[in-house]
Amino acid sequence: MARPEGELTTLDRQRLSADRIRARVSSVCGRIAAACHRAGREPSEVRLVGVTKGFGPEVAAAAVAAGVRDLGENRVQEARDKIPAVDALLGRAEVPGQRSPNPDVRPVWHLVGHLQRNKAHHAVTLFDWIHSVDSLPLGHEIARRAVAAGRQVNVLLQVNVAAEPQKHGARPEEASALADALTGLAGLRLRGLMTIAPMAADPEQVRWVFQELRELRDRIRAERGIPLDELSMGMTDDFEVAVEEGATMVRIGRALFGDVHPSPLPEGGNGRP
Repeated sequence: MARPEGELTTLDRQRLSADRIRARVSSVCGRIAAACHRAGREPSEVRLVGVTKGFGPEVAAAAVAAGVRDLGENRVQEARDKIPAVDALLGRAEVPGQRSPNPDVRPVWHLVGHLQRNKAHHAVTLFDWIHSVDSLPLGHEIARRAVAAGRQVNVLLQVNVAAEPQKHGARPEEASALADALTGLAGLRLRGLMTIAPMAADPEQVRWVFQELRELRDRIRAERGIPLDELSMGMTDDFEVAVEEGATMVRIGRALFGDVHPSPLPEGGNGRP
């Protein structure tokens, strides 16, 4: 039966979605490059993490096709179904009798939301990075599970710089000792700090949060001798300011994938239930 003029096929919609995501990726990368230029940095110093929470595997695969190599999820439960589906769409599914998946197209997966200890055993096999370690007991559980799985997981220490009661994260004054303790655990590798700034109408209002996290990172480096190369900070509404203040990872959802998010949680972070 003839398709009515103007009606989109499924293939049309997929292409439209992929084209739109590609255009948004280009726009966000341009804004990151401009922020780097203002700060005297190289764009290659900043990793774009596309946060696909609430979106299906087709969107995540389209983001990879558009050049996004790092993808973020907020919840372990959602990632357990989505990551294998994305692998299948990218031709990476482990199928008996077929060639091994191509590692060149495998996205790097980041857990950017809060992690409950009882889900650590899933997290260490699903994710390459965990951004939300905020206590020693959680660090111990991740380490124990990672060793059992034969993995070493990159982790970031989440710090609640703005002391918002609805958000997770260690207090700034306890971060140094906690970083020291996490560094000694097998199975995980502490790579840096993460924070979530408060919502603000003007991103300049939260610049101080990013400044304080960078300064805290520098103090821990000097006092403890821990490298801490990574600063995960900045989301859709404030990532340019975060880059100007030294972010090496920005967690972007809405600016890449649009406004349709079924979850009320922040796009690249976590809040207390």
